[in-house]
Amino acid sequence: MNSPAPAADAAQPPVPTRMLVHALIRADGTVDAGQLYTVAGVLGMSDQQVRLCLKRLVAEGLFTHEGRGRKALLHAAPDATGMVVPEVGYVRHAYRQDLGLAPWDGTWRLFAFAVPEASRTARDALRDSLLRLGAAPIQGGLYVSANPIGDLVEPQARHLGVAASVTYFTSNDLRMGDLSDPPSLAAALWPLADIAARYQQLAHLARHLLDALTRLDSAVPDRVDGPGGHAGSERLAMTVRLAAAFTHAMEPDPLLPPELLPQPWPGTTARRLAADCWSALAESDRRNTESGPPPRLFTLYEDLVPR
Repeated sequence: MNSPAPAADAAQPPVPTRMLVHALIRADGTVDAGQLYTVAGVLGMSDQQVRLCLKRLVAEGLFTHEGRGRKALLHAAPDATGMVVPEVGYVRHAYRQDLGLAPWDGTWRLFAFAVPEASRTARDALRDSLLRLGAAPIQGGLYVSANPIGDLVEPQARHLGVAASVTYFTSNDLRMGDLSDPPSLAAALWPLADIAARYQQLAHLARHLLDALTRLDSAVPDRVDGPGGHAGSERLAMTVRLAAAFTHAMEPDPLLPPELLPQPWPGTTARRLAADCWSALAESDRRNTESGPPPRLFTLYEDLVPR
């Protein structure tokens, strides 16, 4: 039986096997191995691929298991993390920007540091933290952000033991060479074309999944539903695909204020479509699944999106 979810597409990010396992953790902290292998099959993963991933996860102490094969039950460790979704506050801020609730104050935040070679590891970690928070390098040891991330940078600098080497300052008239217009500066500092392309992929997938879900729901009375049924597995596969694409799009996004972005910005449309898709998937699961606890992923994204 063919799944209505989109076939493997080189334009869409692949779903990591590790992410799939974590995506199927239920509210009680367990993963049903039968369901896992079935959903993996819908996503085009082999049983061997899943077995090797589970072996690594158990070896790392992230899961324990009882039983064998498809009848096994996996138990997630209390501190197991699967990087299924971006950080909660980050996602919520993105949706606040989309709703016009987080306008730019016109201030650039700058961070300068000169950490000696003897503390190279700390220097690299600080640089990586700035990049992860959406700052962009202007020149060696100088980074800029349009968002007020200083309260996040300073604790990290202290944790790394380089707080005394970091300088914080702001500017309302930043200029790089001949560039002084804020949108032009943003376009020069951040890879906006690549980020926009990722969001266009997400929007395409979300539209496709919404259509596929409509077809799936209309066929459910004549099919096996529930956590282990065909329709339930296909619905889970859709959810995991959407989670992977959402993470792929959001990871490199510095969440620049709308005032600095070309309009219309693809991220706004893609996040709206993704939110509609999360809601439709969760509602479909509630309406059609009669037994068994659903994975946390069905409600995780719903809780992140302001309504």
